[in-house]
Amino acid sequence: MVAPPDNDMVWGDSLHHAHQGSPALLGVTLGARAGEILGVTGPHGAGKTTLLRCLSGQLVPDAGEVWFDGAPVHSLAPGARERLRRDRFGWIGPVPRLVPELTARENAALPLLLAGAGHRAASRAAHEWLERLDVGDLAGARPQGLTQAQRQRVAIARALAVVPQVLFADEPTAPLHTADRVQVLRTLTTAARSHGITVLLATGDAEAAAAHADRVVNLLDGRTATAGLPALPAGPVAQDVTC
Repeated sequence: MVAPPDNDMVWGDSLHHAHQGSPALLGVTLGARAGEILGVTGPHGAGKTTLLRCLSGQLVPDAGEVWFDGAPVHSLAPGARERLRRDRFGWIGPVPRLVPELTARENAALPLLLAGAGHRAASRAAHEWLERLDVGDLAGARPQGLTQAQRQRVAIARALAVVPQVLFADEPTAPLHTADRVQVLRTLTTAARSHGITVLLATGDAEAAAAHADRVVNLLDGRTATAGLPALPAGPVAQDVTC
């Protein structure tokens, strides 16, 4: 077992994983520093989702190691990995998975309540994030009364409300219209920077990754194709950038 670099909050070493015999990762090694926004790009099927799921403890790699904050994740028992995901990580997927019986505010507040926050404080924090993502006026609506794009904004608010140490964002703007993607990505990355959240942002759009990330890693067929590409300087995002 090899310890990760000292400044990496999340680190995966020589990760291999196959789905029903079909290789998804073939020896990927990468790390993200504390507070860094790392873009992970590549075409559909490159292994982006599998990589994020391994690094977040949702999957145990077939071979290789995953470390978080200097401690091994790959060797944890399932219950310990679940606690890690609940207490330290946030996840945004391309499909919003909300509790249908709960309102938008209750969905966004749920992780805070599970972490022991009081109902009033959790509700207030959830509403603030809904406002930042332009769905505050829909706080009392249930998922079936929202559009897919509105549900995704609620899911993003839910992930950010707990201020996780690491946020795994797997194509987080996929359900959004092009005009909305820039604004949502800007909100997400600005919030991450202001709170010191480490972000792994998987997207098929290399231009959007470069515009929002500190560094970009490109995957192709389960391997790192190009690592450490410099991101564009931080600043206003052009309106024609999409994710």
